[in-house]
Amino acid sequence: MSTVIVWFRRDLRLADNPALTEAARRHERVVALYVHAPGEEGEWAPGAASRWWLHHSLEALDASLARQGGRLEILRGRSIDGLRAAIEATGAAAVYFNRLYEPKAIERDKSVRRALEGDGIEVKSFNAALWVEPWDVATKQDEPYRVFTPFWRNARTRIDEIEVLPEPPLRLPQERYLRDGPLEVADLGLLPKRDWARGFAGWTPGEKGAHELLALFADDAVGHYVEGRDLPARHGTSRLSPHLHWGEISPAQVAAGLRSHAARRPKAADIEPYLRQLGWREFAHHLLYHFPRTPKENFNPKFDAFHWAKPDAHALRRWKKGHTGIPIVDAGMRELWATGWMHNRVRMLVASLLTKNLRQHWVLGEKWFWDTLVDADLANNAMGWQWVAGSGADAAPYFRIFNPVAQSEKFDPEGAYIRRWVPELAKAPGRLVHAPWEDETFLESSGYPPPIVDLKASRDSALMAYQSMRGGRAEAGPARAE
Repeated sequence: MSTVIVWFRRDLRLADNPALTEAARRHERVVALYVHAPGEEGEWAPGAASRWWLHHSLEALDASLARQGGRLEILRGRSIDGLRAAIEATGAAAVYFNRLYEPKAIERDKSVRRALEGDGIEVKSFNAALWVEPWDVATKQDEPYRVFTPFWRNARTRIDEIEVLPEPPLRLPQERYLRDGPLEVADLGLLPKRDWARGFAGWTPGEKGAHELLALFADDAVGHYVEGRDLPARHGTSRLSPHLHWGEISPAQVAAGLRSHAARRPKAADIEPYLRQLGWREFAHHLLYHFPRTPKENFNPKFDAFHWAKPDAHALRRWKKGHTGIPIVDAGMRELWATGWMHNRVRMLVASLLTKNLRQHWVLGEKWFWDTLVDADLANNAMGWQWVAGSGADAAPYFRIFNPVAQSEKFDPEGAYIRRWVPELAKAPGRLVHAPWEDETFLESSGYPPPIVDLKASRDSALMAYQSMRGGRAEAGPARAE
């Protein structure tokens, strides 16, 4: 009886899982294995919010496997040691897994493949995470893309015919094989020791939760996505990002689900704007694969000469806690702390304040997001922070500085989002919900802090730093406040 180990990582689902499907097709018995090895991911091991999600996602996967009569085998330690222990215990002749694209993961997987093949074990890997793998699309000059629009034009032609695989019938061993285990999910110590994550209760990690959220988005929001995605007070986005990160649902499943839903409605919603947003996720992985230093180094080397302010621990602490005195920014940072998530429009605003008005290095914000977002993803996180800082790929032809007051007036005109997350301003009249410092008497009575920085003066300072980097005002190029 041939046995194969399916090595689960961030593909925590049974349906549309090519490694699992191929394992079930080619072998008589499948052993599902998860090896917890955060040390192999270095400083980008999952942050606290991601670990909370992983705990519940592993429990959900174990429950799904139990429906088919098996369990998830869990080990802790180096991946190669766990795989070898499982091979010895089960007599497996093959290991199948789905590919990851972060630099450390690629390095680890190559090492594991060499070691196992040296042991005479068959090793196969598959694509379960992306529409197009980073090496499958290139410019006419056979170079990686650096700009999103031509990348998406190429990638978009490839996604409609991608096959979505059903959940395979599995022959899973009912007995537990591993002599030095097996561990339970709780043994991994993933849950935070403080009560910080109580607000995460609105999430349902796991494959089932992902598909429920997709159905809700298809029913209620996708038809209003273009106008609703920028309004933080509304649930106008899919919120599928953490499910996609942990592989509880694939982008192919998302696209197929939306197409199926649209086909059943006489006035089908245009799903292309949302698919394009998923295309940014693909582009982020394309960039990270080809430019693996972008989580810590400027994509645009000209920004190596940008004059960042000295690290300001006090300002950074106020930013993290949502006490900057800038309402839309504080609302976003408090939403993040309470729920592990922040609306995408607001993510841009909080990042702009930190990197432009406070002129703190974008890596400081990237690391905070990494620890507190349930959808923390190395490719997306690095691309997003560099895009706002101005140092990244696909940057605008001007130095973008968001005006948080103008932005909140435009996208949260009644202040509903601000009033929810900044209760000090719940009764602020009119424009004061966006700029409470304009009435000193109200500001003092509200208990809300004064602004951490003068928005206009700090904007001017950021422009001066940019102009200096570019070699003086004559070469600075245009700037814009949004």
